[in-house]
Amino acid sequence: MAWNEPGGNSNNQDPWGGGGGGGRRGGDQKGPPDLDEAFRKLQDSLNGMFGGKKRGSGGGNSGGGRRGGFGLVWVSLVVLLAVWLFNAVYIVDEQEQAVVLRFGKYHETVGPGLNLYFPPIDRKFQENVTRERSYSKQGQMLTEDENIIEVPLTVQYKISDLQSFVLNVDQPEVSLQHATDSAVRHVVGSTAMDQVLTEGREAMAGEVKERLQRFLDNYGTGIIVTQVNLQSAAAPREVQEAFDDVIRAREDEQREKNQAESYANGVIPEARGQAQRMLEEASGYRDAVISRAEGEADRFSKLLVEYSKAPEVTRERLYLETMQEVMSNTSKVMVTGESGQNNLLYLPLDKMINSRGTAAPAGQATGAAGQPTRLPPELDPREVRTRESR
Repeated sequence: MAWNEPGGNSNNQDPWGGGGGGGRRGGDQKGPPDLDEAFRKLQDSLNGMFGGKKRGSGGGNSGGGRRGGFGLVWVSLVVLLAVWLFNAVYIVDEQEQAVVLRFGKYHETVGPGLNLYFPPIDRKFQENVTRERSYSKQGQMLTEDENIIEVPLTVQYKISDLQSFVLNVDQPEVSLQHATDSAVRHVVGSTAMDQVLTEGREAMAGEVKERLQRFLDNYGTGIIVTQVNLQSAAAPREVQEAFDDVIRAREDEQREKNQAESYANGVIPEARGQAQRMLEEASGYRDAVISRAEGEADRFSKLLVEYSKAPEVTRERLYLETMQEVMSNTSKVMVTGESGQNNLLYLPLDKMINSRGTAAPAGQATGAAGQPTRLPPELDPREVRTRESR
């Protein structure tokens, strides 16, 4: 039978171990702890610490109870003050800055050192302003020639103005990601695919950095971009094989162009050199003919002066020089006297043999000893005839 059923012995069936009708605190019975009793003991202890009196067993000392309540309030205030001081005092490192807002409005920017603010009327935002942060992104983009490629990039940045970083934009780093996506898509969309894949990446990175920084300045995020790295772009995996074929075809095209340019670079300078040489030769020939003509004209002018002074002598000298020049080019010479007798056929065999090795100077005949050939002075020059033997 349950201990609390009607007709049962509730005293004997008490689950708290009570026996008889003495209640829970009678005799030597044991029961659950009394919360009021425990709280009363704690209050008495606190009253003893702060000069109050202990609560009497009769419960008639109301002044001691009021003093005990004031002691508990003081303890609570001390604890709250300690917690407030723990949260109000903060340290800013050398690499950090802190922005303090008072009643939600900007109050000051705090530098390195030990500082104090007053929560909850003040709010503090503390950030590292010298550490360089990074943000990576990769996505499929459309190039100017309508090819889809995947462009991975990394943006390195740091906080330049903590006040703008905290107050102007709700989530400045999210705004940085959105601005990066916009800048990269604009630059890639206005660039050909081969430039994105090869040597155009460095120029694109500089253009993306400039455009991204302009976006961030317009937003007032307080972020400065230090570096933009465009990594190796590639085609999507679904079209990678066709993309490789296109790349190989373009490489073959470029190789053929390079070979053609190399051949042109070898032929064109040679042709230009030959043309220049022909021009120089023609110019030299022109100058030689002009100089020779001017010399002959000057010589004739001087000869005319001499001829006017001594016509016979000059005429004879011209005749001898002319005959010498003519006969120096023939291998047989016929010399006759005044009467047409005692003809002499002169055949310079030694000179003919030597002429096979070395030719004689033009306009000069040489004898057997290598000396210039002279006509006998006793012969009349007007009777000299030169004939080639039959």
